[in-house]
Amino acid sequence: MTATPEPVRPCPSSPTAGGPRAADPAPADRPPPFPPLWRDRRFVLLSSARTISVLGNGFARVALSFAVLALPGAGPGQLSLVLACQAVPQLLFVLAGGVIADRMSRSRLMIVSDLVGAAAYAALAAMVLTGHAPLLALCALAALAGTATALFAPAMDGVIPLLVPAERLQRANGLLRVGMNSSMLLGLALSGVAVAVVGAGWALALNAASFVVSALLIRGLRLPARARTGSSGWADLRDGWREFAGRQWLWVVVAQYSVVVAALNANAGVLGPLVAEHELGGARSWSLIVAAQALGTITGAGLAARIRVRRPVLIAVLATFPLALPIALLAVRAPVPWIALTMFGSGIAADIFGVLWATTLQREVPEAALSRVSSYDWFGSLAFAPLGLLIAGPVAARIGIGHALAGCAALIVVASAAALLSPQVRGVRTPGPSSTDGEGQ
Repeated sequence: MTATPEPVRPCPSSPTAGGPRAADPAPADRPPPFPPLWRDRRFVLLSSARTISVLGNGFARVALSFAVLALPGAGPGQLSLVLACQAVPQLLFVLAGGVIADRMSRSRLMIVSDLVGAAAYAALAAMVLTGHAPLLALCALAALAGTATALFAPAMDGVIPLLVPAERLQRANGLLRVGMNSSMLLGLALSGVAVAVVGAGWALALNAASFVVSALLIRGLRLPARARTGSSGWADLRDGWREFAGRQWLWVVVAQYSVVVAALNANAGVLGPLVAEHELGGARSWSLIVAAQALGTITGAGLAARIRVRRPVLIAVLATFPLALPIALLAVRAPVPWIALTMFGSGIAADIFGVLWATTLQREVPEAALSRVSSYDWFGSLAFAPLGLLIAGPVAARIGIGHALAGCAALIVVASAAALLSPQVRGVRTPGPSSTDGEGQ
């Protein structure tokens, strides 16, 4: 990624013989601060697109579950099947998404992905509204929606450095996450009301509409098509792997997060709700705990947009340790307010990690290979996520919910401590002085 050139200052003219002496140049002032990102038209378009589509996804997450459960004879098994059909393509096709994003206009791929997602959710909404929703068709459309996500994510990660210069990446990543996290929290909060008032079908239709609006906004980015290369997709994938594997700090943290995400999924998807149901007062208590974490992610993203650190990967890894604390408190059945407080802290820590990690990736990886490297990051980090959900229930049945939760907390601590053994994790530094850039929001 090339640095943004500084403006060339004109040299003062030499005094001419016998003529008036030219005025001495004024002392060099500090360069003026960047204008706020909210005045950058393309950044505003991207942020608005993500905020709107994430809001729609908040509706869809609840609506799809209720739509499946409303089918005649449907139960947890059918719901798990549909959700798995949505999740598996995200893992299977994310590497292909990275290759495609590095071979064509990333904004164009994001538009195509949004339109594919819109078509999938519109078809899901139509089936639910008409009352004709065969399970096989639901699975196929859920898989199509998951494929759209797999194509969108690497392109999104690679598009930000094309819009803002390197010194503004951390601020841009933080502000994007503030909008997205706020939107997700609002979507989850309103989704139950939407499903109750207008029904699951119309809630799915709202999500389809949000994808269309997102595509229209992203169209305004108008990023140029990428130069064609004579290499094959497999060659591009190998080149991306070399970029990924050649950076120890990168693959070490991805390996760490493959364990962390599996443990977090086991807690959020199975073990946490189980202990809340049996020991902490049920769904209301669990909703409070989850909401506290969501509020923490908004706070964390805002904080991460402003902080400047010299060793971003080291700080990012250290920020994963607090994720174990609420799981440990769940294991010992601590009072709900204490668990909620630590979940709020874990939300802050998680988004500090996310912003620092995304920014470092965008600074350290060549822009031409960024989407492919991002796809390996996504693939590795999510590799064990389904396994965490799959084995959490049987393990809890065998050794007890408390011991299973304690094991998840221990996995996070051990994986994070192991990542700190890498010299590159401790040594990657932010270029330039560790100070704010003076930019407003």
